[in-house]
Amino acid sequence: MKIPLGLGFVLAVWAVFPVAAADTAPASAPGDIWEVTSQMSMEGMPMALPANKVKVCAPKEWKEPPGGADEAHKCTNSDFKVEGAKATWKVTCAGPPAMSGDGEITRASADAWSGAIKFTSSRGAMTVKLGGLRLGGCEKPQ
Repeated sequence: MKIPLGLGFVLAVWAVFPVAAADTAPASAPGDIWEVTSQMSMEGMPMALPANKVKVCAPKEWKEPPGGADEAHKCTNSDFKVEGAKATWKVTCAGPPAMSGDGEITRASADAWSGAIKFTSSRGAMTVKLGGLRLGGCEKPQ
C-alpha cells in the first residue's frame, strides 16, 4: 500500500504530539496528573485521524509550552506567555519538512484546558487540537 506524501507527513508529525501537554519541571516540584487528548488534522485530508489520549504528570504552574522541544523534527518553542487563563507560544521545526506554528491553550477551570497548535509548511497547514482534564496530584512532573 502506498501512502500519499501528505498523509505520510501527517502521520510522522502526529506520532510526535501524543505527549503534547507534558511540561518539564524540577523533579522535586509537585504537579498534577492530566489526561491529555490530541488530535491532528491537515487541510485537504479526506479522513480524520483518531484522537490520542495519554496521562502525564505536569507542573501546577506553566513556565514553558506544553511538550517542550521535539528532537525528532528539531522543534523549538519561543515567546511563551501566560496572560490570565491563556498561554501562547511559537514553534519552529527545522524538519524535514521545515515548519512553523503558533500554540494556544486556555484554562477553562483549574481542572480543564483546551487549545491547539497550528502549523504551516511547504506541505500545507496542519492543526493539532489539544485538551486536558485534571485527574489528581502527582509527585514528580516530567
